[in-house]
Amino acid sequence: MEITYEDFLKVDIRVGKIIEVNDFPEARKPAFQLKIDFGPEIGIKQSSAQLVGAHTKEDLLGKLVCCVVNFAPKKIANFTSEVLTLGFRNSEGSGWVVVTPSKDSVKLGSRLA
Repeated sequence: MEITYEDFLKVDIRVGKIIEVNDFPEARKPAFQLKIDFGPEIGIKQSSAQLVGAHTKEDLLGKLVCCVVNFAPKKIANFTSEVLTLGFRNSEGSGWVVVTPSKDSVKLGSRLA
């Protein structure tokens, strides 16, 4: 299915920095609860992300990640996920590898273009 450039622009993908990582035992699939700082324009948002098996909590803390910030919030168990943290399934199929900029010099809240 083809989309137009205008369709692509509707998906607001921004870079944020993970500032807190917690276990999420109430989730049906193994996941972490993340707090992500997108800078002053967007602020701090939460995300439930199925990164267990591909990342450790220590690996994720301080990492820059790409997220869709304009989805409606989604309730997952007792947690509200406000952004979708993007990733690819790891080769073992045991988790998702986050999409991250190749350089740390990206300004928080920068939009993917």
